[in-house]
Amino acid sequence: MPGTNLTRAEATARAALLDVLSYDIDLDLTTGIETFGSTTTITFTSTEAGASTFADLVDATVHEITLNGVALDPAVAYQDSRILLDGLAAENVLVVKADCTYSHTGEGLHRFVDPADDRVYLYSQFEVPDARRVYTTFEQPDLKSVFTFHVTAPEGWKVVSNAVTPEPKPVGVSTGSTTVARWDFEPTKKMSTYITALIAGEYHEVQDVYEGKFGTIPLGHYCRQSLVPHLDRDEVVKITKQGFEFFEDAFDFPYPFGKYDQLYVPEYNMGAMENAGAVTLRDEYLPRSKQPRSFYDFRASVILHEMAHMWFGDLVTMRWWDDLWLNESFAEWACYHAQANATEFTDAWTGFTNARKQTGYRQDQLPTTHPIAADNYDLQAVEVNFDMITYAKGASVLKQLVAWVGLEPFLDGLKAYFKEFAYGNSEFKDLLRHLEAASGRELQGWAQEWLQTAGVNTLAPSFELAADGTYTSFAVRQSAAADYPTLRRHRIGLGLYDLVEGALVRRDAFEIDVTGELTEVPQLAGVKQPDLLLLNEGDLTYAKIRLDERSLATALSALSALDDSLSRALIWGAAWDMTRDAEMRATDFVELVLANIGQETDAWGVTRIPVFAAQAVGSFSAPANRDALKARWETGLKSLLEAAAPGSDHQLTFARTYAAAGRSEVAIADLQGLLSGDLVFDGLEIDQDLRWALVTGLAASGTFGEAEIDAELERDNTISGKEKAAAARAAQPTAEAKEAAWESVVVRTDVANETARSIVLSFQRNGQDEVLAPFVDRYFEAADTLWEHLGTHRASTVLEYIFPKPAASPELLEKADKWLETSPAEPAAKRYVREGRDEVARALAAQERDAK
Repeated sequence: MPGTNLTRAEATARAALLDVLSYDIDLDLTTGIETFGSTTTITFTSTEAGASTFADLVDATVHEITLNGVALDPAVAYQDSRILLDGLAAENVLVVKADCTYSHTGEGLHRFVDPADDRVYLYSQFEVPDARRVYTTFEQPDLKSVFTFHVTAPEGWKVVSNAVTPEPKPVGVSTGSTTVARWDFEPTKKMSTYITALIAGEYHEVQDVYEGKFGTIPLGHYCRQSLVPHLDRDEVVKITKQGFEFFEDAFDFPYPFGKYDQLYVPEYNMGAMENAGAVTLRDEYLPRSKQPRSFYDFRASVILHEMAHMWFGDLVTMRWWDDLWLNESFAEWACYHAQANATEFTDAWTGFTNARKQTGYRQDQLPTTHPIAADNYDLQAVEVNFDMITYAKGASVLKQLVAWVGLEPFLDGLKAYFKEFAYGNSEFKDLLRHLEAASGRELQGWAQEWLQTAGVNTLAPSFELAADGTYTSFAVRQSAAADYPTLRRHRIGLGLYDLVEGALVRRDAFEIDVTGELTEVPQLAGVKQPDLLLLNEGDLTYAKIRLDERSLATALSALSALDDSLSRALIWGAAWDMTRDAEMRATDFVELVLANIGQETDAWGVTRIPVFAAQAVGSFSAPANRDALKARWETGLKSLLEAAAPGSDHQLTFARTYAAAGRSEVAIADLQGLLSGDLVFDGLEIDQDLRWALVTGLAASGTFGEAEIDAELERDNTISGKEKAAAARAAQPTAEAKEAAWESVVVRTDVANETARSIVLSFQRNGQDEVLAPFVDRYFEAADTLWEHLGTHRASTVLEYIFPKPAASPELLEKADKWLETSPAEPAAKRYVREGRDEVARALAAQERDAK
């Protein structure tokens, strides 16, 4: 039985048969706290009289089904999340009356009660296939339609959907003596089911207006009442207006959906979602504590990413999820392009190199890598391919495409594409046709190389030196992983840097095209070898780069002497790649970070690179060296914290990192002193989020227990406090704490999704080997059935992050291999085990290298 899955073949057949003219959706949110009423009327045509098809509805109690005035027996027609529709006419009307279930896992219509004030908040999350959890649908992106929502809810609520919010009309009193009203929305523009939306509850609302080249756009911002003090309205409105001005000009197409609401919602699984005219975002983006600049940089990228989707994804939508990559890769490229050119975050591409792009490199080297244009033959394939190849690698490759065809031709192609396919569906070939026409370049070969093959290339210098230190020959050597052997065309820069009076100064830079295994660079013949030679200067291509021996020595001793942040980002990335690939000792990488991170100026460099160093300490260091390296890392962080400028991002980052790393008696005393106020650093505010970082660090060391965690939770009785308390409990190195955490996230299904995620991320910790040992075998036992037991989203989180990576050993590899060979688990579940196994193998290789 198909269940909630849908194949591409089924979708293609249904799209050929049906034209969906309209949805009329009546939702009653006053029927209780477990379910809500959902009545859907779908008007559609069929190209074949007498044909059969099906509609989609998940986790519902169906009361009535009527097709063209004829009642169908729900017990017969509604099976396995589908409603069978036989004997279609040329023109059809389907009416389904049901009770649907509120979600607590962020899929469908999520219901949340704020512990701070007991107010109720609902929001929908429908991508990829979850509108069918709220109303009856033909759930696929190419059956676009118009949607008219009618919502019954408590009169004092805010109710938001894709169309402009109407004035509510009182309709009576509910059984709980609550005055009830009805919101009758106007029909939407034509759109796909997955970008429809409903957000309702006791939200705070503020309104603004953008006046642009195409007219007025009303701007709404919404958040929970308990977060009103943290809604930095001026900043989010500023970014929103900058985005609209930039995109309407760049795309030469008016914003397509009338009004634009942004709603900050709780317990959200994703960063944000591009619902047409009603964007939902994690309410963690409204911080209650001090955050570094990288946080606001990322928030701006998220706001702009979702806005770009209004054109690319919502106005023009891919026909099927094979082109999911195009939706996300384009929005990812566009948000960084807009940031760099329209906001204060002019160095956005440097941050991309230091952080986001690294996630793409990592994903692309796992055994489960896939082409950017993945073969999404069904919805289960879509769910597991929604990853950083789609986002980070895709954006990197599109950035290269823009450089290849030129920015203006690229934008000209987009403008023509939007005009041809407005409010419709397309495929990648349609965009490629417009880009080829605008640029005059043949792009089919480029697409084959970059989009339809997997894996990342490595570019390394290959040269000979004369006695006087000049190059007699120089070439760029390109290689690829054995399993993914494609060698690609790259446009790269080469930068030559010399140490001059303590500074690394660029002597020369130029661009070349790299093709095949070896590309000669005659421009360097007879040129004196620089102190640092940097491949991919300007970060034009997507490839790992290698530093030659002299360049690596220069980087290790003088990275902070290089004043160009993007060049530094490339060197940071090269050093981290070499460490992960067991070509550079973890100890050397940690020393590189300790010696240079205090002088780093890029916001993402400051906050992300210490995370890499902590991984090098905990996972990539040789066991014989680890205690000494942990001590060096701990004392180095303390020194960095002491030296950081008061109130700086450096100071906040080093304090948080020290809290996570501190395990010695001295460090534990410091963490306790920071928490109590006995230890003070000028400019460092011990706000609530930093308090939780200190509490969690002390819990992980075994210094704090349940009593101290409970006491902190009393200070912070919010959903954020509950999530952080759950993480602190899971961090404790006791059998009782680990057992309780395991029960909450592996066995139970009733723990709120974001709380469960907090527990999962805190469970596996280096240095807790003894207490975690029993959970190695238990992981593999549970993994057999977790996909079915927990559901897609939660199972993927548990399978990925509770994999016993700290127990890295050849024996663990053997256990994983045996499980992969014999387990009856879903292929999607095996993906995460295969990835965990690969990470362990990589750690063991790095440990061996560090021991040399």
